[in-house]
Amino acid sequence: MNMDYKYIEQLLDRYWRCETSLEEEDILRAFYCQKDIPEGIERYRSYFLSQTEDRHSSPLGEDFDKKILAATEGGDVVKAKTITLSQRLMPLFKAAAVVAIVITLCNAMQTPFSSEQQVETNLSQTPAAKDGATVAKADTLKADSSRAAKVANNAVLIK
Repeated sequence: MNMDYKYIEQLLDRYWRCETSLEEEDILRAFYCQKDIPEGIERYRSYFLSQTEDRHSSPLGEDFDKKILAATEGGDVVKAKTITLSQRLMPLFKAAAVVAIVITLCNAMQTPFSSEQQVETNLSQTPAAKDGATVAKADTLKADSSRAAKVANNAVLIK
């Protein structure tokens, strides 16, 4: 009989190190259900007896499963929503449109809305104008039309 107790002591050591299997834990529980237990290992009796009682009684009650199933079965069915590629990319398109608008507005604010006199004043203040070089007129359309008229007059005179 001493050999059995040594085996139980080995099982207890392994149990406290969490190295026992479920079958070995059942052996320990069955051992502590006996009446004759040596004094050295009797201090664990209440622990293993409480585990035995806990295994046989359900703290949740017998109707627990029925209550949970009733609560989960009564819910509405939720269908999955399919999202197309264009719907997924819509935030990206919106962001690109906002960026394009901001860039366009920034460029429009940088372009001066000036009259012909301001342009001529700006051109006359360039370094080339100060050195005595000729400055192009702002209205190139008038210059081109006057040149075309001179060429036409010359062609009439030659004929």
